[in-house]
Amino acid sequence: MAIYTLPDLPYDYAALEPVINPEIIELHHDKHHATYVKGANDTLEQLAEARDTQSWGAINGLEKNLAFHLSGHILHSIYWHNMNSPRDGGGGEPTAADGVGDLADAINEYFGSFAGFKAQLTKAAATTQGSGWGVLAYEPLSGRLIVEQVYDHQGNVGQGSTPILVFDAWEHAFYLQYKNQKVDFIDAMWAVVNWQDVAKRYAAAKERAGGLLLAP
Repeated sequence: MAIYTLPDLPYDYAALEPVINPEIIELHHDKHHATYVKGANDTLEQLAEARDTQSWGAINGLEKNLAFHLSGHILHSIYWHNMNSPRDGGGGEPTAADGVGDLADAINEYFGSFAGFKAQLTKAAATTQGSGWGVLAYEPLSGRLIVEQVYDHQGNVGQGSTPILVFDAWEHAFYLQYKNQKVDFIDAMWAVVNWQDVAKRYAAAKERAGGLLLAP
């Protein structure tokens, strides 16, 4: 039985125009994200077979595949909800007037200003080695927000951090529309950020921060 399933999009394919065209959304969700879901499920089955047969020759590759596909599934599942049409309130800057004051205050506290945060996450997403993501995450040990890079779905992240805003910098996320201009795509992404969703993730991450077990 499949453990992971492809989530439905929270909007139609054309909802994020002109920032992301419908063809990209359809291919990205229905093909690429679906591939990560299938890959994670297939790898779990292969690991179960390895345990049953005590055949561990492929364990390194299987564990790397699980990280790759599962990270792809998780990050994309956040990504779709992190975006919203400008017509429905997407983009701009988080403010108390919009009901996301806690998030806005945290960004100012930990990055100095929204402009400083925006610049850091933009650069992190645009300069990730090879394919990857720029991520705003809640780090529970310090209780602060940090910006991380996720390259090839493998690393450069805090072990206990919780992603709350993710920018997909893989070519399949933008190439059909932006060609090789990754920076232009990242810059355009700010117009569709769903701050309501990011704020809810921030609040939820803080509530369960005590779940990080450093010592028994």
